[in-house]
Amino acid sequence: MKAVIMAGGSGTRLYPVTIAVNKHFLPIYNKPMIYYPLSLVMLLKIREVLFIVNPQDLENFQKLFGDGSHLGMSISYQIQEKPRGLAKGLILAEEFLNGDTVCYMLGDNVFFGHNLIKIMAEAKTEIENNGGAYVFGYYVKDPERFGIVEFDEEGNVKSIEEKPKNPKSNFAVVGIYFYDSKAVEIAKGVEPSNRGELEITSVNEEYLKEGKLKVKLLGRGFAWFDAGTHDSFLEAGEFVATIEKKTGLMIGCIEEIAYRNGWISREELIKLAKPLAKTNYGKYLLEIAKEG
Repeated sequence: MKAVIMAGGSGTRLYPVTIAVNKHFLPIYNKPMIYYPLSLVMLLKIREVLFIVNPQDLENFQKLFGDGSHLGMSISYQIQEKPRGLAKGLILAEEFLNGDTVCYMLGDNVFFGHNLIKIMAEAKTEIENNGGAYVFGYYVKDPERFGIVEFDEEGNVKSIEEKPKNPKSNFAVVGIYFYDSKAVEIAKGVEPSNRGELEITSVNEEYLKEGKLKVKLLGRGFAWFDAGTHDSFLEAGEFVATIEKKTGLMIGCIEEIAYRNGWISREELIKLAKPLAKTNYGKYLLEIAKEG
């Protein structure tokens, strides 16, 4: 399985800040927003990652991540000339995926929860072994803003609808999607919505029609932030700060994950930490290196 992280878009919900800065570079507490989805991909032991980015942001993404070799990964980039919807990202990733299964993530979503990686790994295994699509639902108070899943009395998925005016439930599909190799072709067949976008919900609907869509609900033990709004952005930062201060452990620290995965050596971790030695982030990495 490979990973694709959607990191383009115009960030209009965070204007005026994002007029000059891509939202994915904004700090969620002590790290760029984009570190958080990348860290989940890394925790799933996926080493091949494609970022879909705006033309004007490519250089900064390359400055931040390069080719990923310093993390023991292979990171590449695909330019999105203008926002066309999330399903368009799958089409843009066709050459990179080359028929492989995909973990498709939104670059502005932050997740935290007990056994989160275990649950995501189960979804990954399910798609690799049996195909189809696997997504996650989360209870929200404002379902009009999201893709919403409706269930029957037995808990089976009955429908899925993008930003409904009359929501049939309060369970939103969050920004983690697992798809088999058919996802790209399905995305190619999606018709633009009333908003003029190729909606990811339309891809999920097609899998649902084929009886190949699985939805797992994330309960009270999970936190999900769609950090593309001012309030959610602030809440995500405060949440990460609280967890890290209470536990002494970082969330979304990509260098630590690469080291613990065995993708980089202790010496390589120290090399990455030294330029940051005066910061709390660098000091944390050096402490991790001492453990070894």
